[in-house]
Amino acid sequence: MKNSCLPKCGFKRVMAWFQILLGLLVIFVSLLSLFSFYKAGFFLRNEDICHHFYGMRDFNSGFDLKALSDRVDEVLNKLDSLQEKLESKVQQMEKNKDALAISNITKLEYKKYLEDEVIRPLYSAHIALRQIRLPKSEGIGNSTFKEVPLINTFIIEEIRKYITPKENRVRKVNIYGSERVHNTIGHACVLYKTELEEYMDYDIGSYCKDDWNMAQKLMISGCDPLPRRRCLTRASKVYQKPYPINESLWRLPDHRNVRWSNYRCRNFECLSSKNPQRGYSKCTGCFEMEKEKLKWVTNTTLTTDFLISDILAIKPGEIRIGLDFGVGTGTFAARMRENNVTIITTALNLGAPFNEMIALRGLVPLYVTLNQRLPFFDNTMDLIHTTGFLDGWIDLVLMDFIMFDWDRVLRPGGLLWIDRFFCNRKDLDDYMYMFLQFRYKKHKWAIAPKSDSEVYLSAVLEKPPRAI
Repeated sequence: MKNSCLPKCGFKRVMAWFQILLGLLVIFVSLLSLFSFYKAGFFLRNEDICHHFYGMRDFNSGFDLKALSDRVDEVLNKLDSLQEKLESKVQQMEKNKDALAISNITKLEYKKYLEDEVIRPLYSAHIALRQIRLPKSEGIGNSTFKEVPLINTFIIEEIRKYITPKENRVRKVNIYGSERVHNTIGHACVLYKTELEEYMDYDIGSYCKDDWNMAQKLMISGCDPLPRRRCLTRASKVYQKPYPINESLWRLPDHRNVRWSNYRCRNFECLSSKNPQRGYSKCTGCFEMEKEKLKWVTNTTLTTDFLISDILAIKPGEIRIGLDFGVGTGTFAARMRENNVTIITTALNLGAPFNEMIALRGLVPLYVTLNQRLPFFDNTMDLIHTTGFLDGWIDLVLMDFIMFDWDRVLRPGGLLWIDRFFCNRKDLDDYMYMFLQFRYKKHKWAIAPKSDSEVYLSAVLEKPPRAI
């Protein structure tokens, strides 16, 4: 029995050792493979090696760009051929009028059908397809190449020309340190694609449509800044020269200098606060010069009404330039001009020609919205004054962005004049935090009731030096 077991036991031992050796060999080969892959950079996401092994494939999009480009070129060639055949057929029909066994009416209808329903849509589709901008496979090695954002979103050629980067003519870096200039439009323009394309659909070099109201709607909706246009702005048909500066500050301008087509009123007298159909609600009475003359220079019963003379006395001789952020016709800037202070006034044409009125008074209007970063450099303004627009309706986060932008442009020692800001009494603490978070020095601070549930807040605050 003992001798008969030896051959069987020896065979099993040999097979066990063979399996062990085979397993060690598999582990050794696996380790060598892993080491080879690691050395090649597959676990480090080395894009150059990916391009080396897989050719011109775009790993971000998952498309074979060369194959996709070839297929698009093939479709374009077919469209070219089909368009040429159709146009040739129409020309042949015109030459062989007598040979066609159809009436003239039928021929005209058939021709019109081909032109309107076949050739023009085909041409439009052809152009749209031709304009698709694909990333260039040969541009992978160019580190400065970046595809234009939104380029394939729009079809109107004028928009595409505007947002396409413009290479420097001398092929060198320009004074801004860039190889090309990028024109910008707001990202919200994509949400208003139809309106923006209508705005940019014009004949180059001709007169623009009288569509400033559409442009303003786009701006307020976040499509800001708008693209420039290559058309001529319309003016009033009977434009008159403005009044001299010693008259224009406190006199209603000539109504013939305004294009009234997009307003309810047709003259400045119609904009009186007594007219319920005047077309605007903000700044009641701000087109009435007799009322405007009393602002910021005469005492009132409200403790929140500060006088310009008192504010300028805080910093004698230091207030030279500033910004008036609100809704109005430039009266604050006019009063400050009489004190040798230059004020830029922000304005939107909210139902009335506020920008035209400010300019015709000999003052500077700044046509910007709340969404836009102020076009001023850091620490440059001596004074920022706000009234009539920035009130308790505004979202706290949006207000925070605005306040930080004001802080950016206001110089150290500059004054922030919050003029009759009103809000619900229950929200006052939140808005007070917004104004006080920058730790400005208080020169004036007053709160007065506006109604049973609302209050006015006025303050004059000085920006600290922040010498860091």
